[in-house]
Amino acid sequence: MPKDHIEINGFKHIKYKTMSCTPEASLQKSLDFFEEMNGRRSIREYAKTPVPRKVIENIIKTASTAPSGAHKQPWMFCAVSNPELKSKIRKAAEKEERESYTNRMSERWLKDLEPLGTNPSKPFIEEAPWLIVAFKKVYNRDQSGTKNNNYYVNESIGIACGMLITAIHKAGLVTLTHTPSPMHFLTQLLDRPSNERAFLLLPVGYPKDPVYVPDIQRKPLNKVAQFYL
Repeated sequence: MPKDHIEINGFKHIKYKTMSCTPEASLQKSLDFFEEMNGRRSIREYAKTPVPRKVIENIIKTASTAPSGAHKQPWMFCAVSNPELKSKIRKAAEKEERESYTNRMSERWLKDLEPLGTNPSKPFIEEAPWLIVAFKKVYNRDQSGTKNNNYYVNESIGIACGMLITAIHKAGLVTLTHTPSPMHFLTQLLDRPSNERAFLLLPVGYPKDPVYVPDIQRKPLNKVAQFYL
């Protein structure tokens, strides 16, 4: 009978609890999940319906199950519901967005954004009941104050944010990935330490009814995958 745990390099490793699933069931599960996630869209208009804090906590905990370099978990998720703070964040974000639309973005970039109907105005920052700001931790300091860099930080936080977005959708909520670059203002407004860098801002809530999204299509499989058999 297999052991419940073993030791590798002096560290305890526990037996993985496998999920029993037939190939047929795996196929159906993969199809069901694809169809569910294929309905996900970026939403810019939010209802006033409140979202319980516990839901946000569960979503963040799900994101925190993401793999990371050497299991350093180099992330911090800041959840904001305070109206005054959301208003300050919107004001600062729109300042950066106006600069981007006016001076930073190329004509091609602006042209590519036209089908999406975006502009420097970001009312969803105040309308959504919650904002989740994902920060990446570039390094940590131990008890002696020694600086220790984390590994594969961008990859790790990117995976965690993907799982965060998925968890938001699974909870019946909607979101939008917002990157008002540069995002130094988020570090200041949320009083984050110097080892954290703002990575992504996501409004979270229920969509307005009705709400409209661009009539765009995702690339087909043969445009995003290559199989080597």
